[in-house]
Amino acid sequence: MSVLLVLIAASLFVATGFLLAFIWAVRSGQYEDRETPAFRILWDDKPANNDKSNNTSNH
Repeated sequence: MSVLLVLIAASLFVATGFLLAFIWAVRSGQYEDRETPAFRILWDDKPANNDKSNNTSNH
């Protein structure tokens, strides 16, 4: 019976930790922009500006 009480106390401790982590994430703005990350893969990247690849004829 005492093992059951320990497991209940441990589960309440873990659940409280997850609740506090969720509240912290909401307050810090982790869930404000839910659409942009899904579309970010579809956007074109800006081309890299490599001076070495553009100036190969100067050698």
